[in-house]
Amino acid sequence: MVQDTWLGVIQGIWAFEGRSSLKTWIFRILSNRAKTRAAREGRTVPFARFDGDVDGAEAAVAPARFRPADHSTEPGHWTHPPQDLGASPEHRFLAREAREQLQHAIAALPENQRRVLILRDIEGRSTEEVSNALGVHETNVRVLLHRARAKARVALEPYLEGA
Repeated sequence: MVQDTWLGVIQGIWAFEGRSSLKTWIFRILSNRAKTRAAREGRTVPFARFDGDVDGAEAAVAPARFRPADHSTEPGHWTHPPQDLGASPEHRFLAREAREQLQHAIAALPENQRRVLILRDIEGRSTEEVSNALGVHETNVRVLLHRARAKARVALEPYLEGA
């Protein structure tokens, strides 16, 4: 939100008329951006809510890893959370073997998921850029990226547990 706010300030500073303090004007940009994001995110449904097959697609994370909705404490929370990579995950991923495992996991992804993962996480492109490059709606880019990351994590977990 801070980055979005500063972008709004930079893009709109020419329109600042001084009728309020700069602090108030910046805070108003922040609150407007936060409201917009909350409205947009309120229209999405977390993948954890799906109980399995969604339009023929498999669940990104096995539903058995979450507590059921009727659980007495913390329904919907992890029963088996992803493994903590430790205090220094960069040391593990600098190892050649770990990079090879990651490359195999990425290569095994379906084509669209692999493209989105490479463009977003490896090349660092924005969701909008990936959407334009692949001709896919931004919402679908987010779904493909989520599924790709989940599959890559599942593929890497056995290696990381043994490391």
